Amino acid sequence: MDSGRLLLKLLLLSALCGPAAAQDRGTLNPKPLPPLANPNDPATPAKELFGRKPTPANLQARSIGFYTRGCLAGGIALPVNGQNWQVMRLSRNRNWGHPNLIAFLERLAAKAPKVGWNGLLVGDLAQARGGPMLTGHASHQVGLDADIWLTPMPNRELTRQEREETSATMVVRPDRLDVDPKVWTPGHLGILRAAAQDPAVERVLVNAAIKKALCREAGSNRAWLHKIRPVYGHDYHFHVRISCPKDSPTCKPQDPTPDSDGCGEELAYWFKPKILFPPPPDPTKPRRYATMKDLPQECRQVLVAE
Repeated sequence: MDSGRLLLKLLLLSALCGPAAAQDRGTLNPKPLPPLANPNDPATPAKELFGRKPTPANLQARSIGFYTRGCLAGGIALPVNGQNWQVMRLSRNRNWGHPNLIAFLERLAAKAPKVGWNGLLVGDLAQARGGPMLTGHASHQVGLDADIWLTPMPNRELTRQEREETSATMVVRPDRLDVDPKVWTPGHLGILRAAAQDPAVERVLVNAAIKKALCREAGSNRAWLHKIRPVYGHDYHFHVRISCPKDSPTCKPQDPTPDSDGCGEELAYWFKPKILFPPPPDPTKPRRYATMKDLPQECRQVLVAE
């Protein structure tokens, strides 16, 4: 199975196994995870190991492996408050990324008011050392992915409780066939277009109904639409993925997006009934979690680094 199909399969599984990550509430009183009985057991899921590392590896910054099978060395944190952004769900400690990702978010936040978007509410980036997460995402493992809420930042600093408990805005109609005109605004088009036009961005993942709205409203300048990729979920937030950095030789890129705008048959596929409403996964089939042997060898160094 090629990397693109593997990623789609993992994203689908993640979407079907629970609500969108932005909607999972955080907590005002996060409790430390108990120590593992045997962290050296090769059968231990890698998520249990990386999820217990609250600080980054003191190594040269680099993204290691593929977006769904990798880790992050030398990650840096996006400050929880910026001039045009606020980080949500602080209890998750998932505001870490490769420096290129942090720089992109700062650029996008600066552009936001100019395109009709008040500012960014930033969801999950990566864990401090990347790797598989204890809950939620199949990707976000190498510090090059960011979730941005489809809710503009308010004109005030949110309280800690609001950051943990507020829900993002659902912009897709209940029938899943289009966006909800009561909540969809030109600002949604503006911020998604600004994200896709950034040279560092490889793709932007959205619900197919959002892609449909963008195809309809893009106008004559459509060169950026090929980066907007429909996928399951992503109706409360959009997911930005940036390209492998030059300082990360073992980062594995995703297959490039097609050159076309993706507004024809490719988009129509997502509105077939069996695709629009797929069956849930078989609950009797056990889910296998990645172990350290499934990740690049370098991730062992990242895990044990100071």
